[in-house]
Amino acid sequence: MKFNKENWREIDVNIDSLWIIGPRATGGKRTNYYHGNFAPQVPNHLIRRYTEEGDTVLDMFLGSGTTLYECELLKRNFIGFDINEDVIDFVGKHMGDSDEIKYSIHHCDITNTDKVNLCISKHFESSKKKKVDFIISHPPYWDIIKFTDKKEDLSNIASLDEFIDTFIKAMSNVLKHLKSKKKFAIVVGDIYRNEEIVPLAFYLMNAIKQNFKCKLKGIVIKDIVGNRAKLGQEALWRYRTLKSDNFLFKHEYIFVFRKD
Repeated sequence: MKFNKENWREIDVNIDSLWIIGPRATGGKRTNYYHGNFAPQVPNHLIRRYTEEGDTVLDMFLGSGTTLYECELLKRNFIGFDINEDVIDFVGKHMGDSDEIKYSIHHCDITNTDKVNLCISKHFESSKKKKVDFIISHPPYWDIIKFTDKKEDLSNIASLDEFIDTFIKAMSNVLKHLKSKKKFAIVVGDIYRNEEIVPLAFYLMNAIKQNFKCKLKGIVIKDIVGNRAKLGQEALWRYRTLKSDNFLFKHEYIFVFRKD
């Protein structure tokens, strides 16, 4: 997004490091039917801050299409991947015959290097562009929700070390297609295992710093609202947490990096 003296005060992009978003944005094609999808406000703010109209956004984990729908609203082109063919079908039907933007969605294991390269190159065949302008990643939080029964699915990986290694391989498959000096973001939370916190978000952040030439530009703490697993069960979760010695997760992290 380009700023000038006339518009910089009016821009409503959230630049705070703490995002209290509140209820999910609704309207249009936005939907909350899918486990693990995130509030539309998250990709909306990131896309408006780090891209211009006509730029291309790549989503590593398409899910129910939240980022795609925001791209359509904001007139950004889009490339999306997901290993779950059911959600690919859902999103395809949801988009209908939309021609507002140039978009492509792919039933693809994001760790499959050859197929990822092929899908991206096909997207750009009819375009003068050869690189993407922004990457967003909202991966499974290790093995909290099993999205498919496929062994390649990150949500089916049993070992934390293997999960991190597999995620880094997926990142390497897409980061080479990102323009230099452009941004990429991951949205991820921590988990609770074996009576202790597993800081998954920070493990992934550190692995990215160790494996890629990039600079960490922001750490945003985002509130969790409307989690499908907890809707209508707030009192039960509060009771369980008070009976234990831990705390109730109410946040996720957004890490923003610049590719160098």
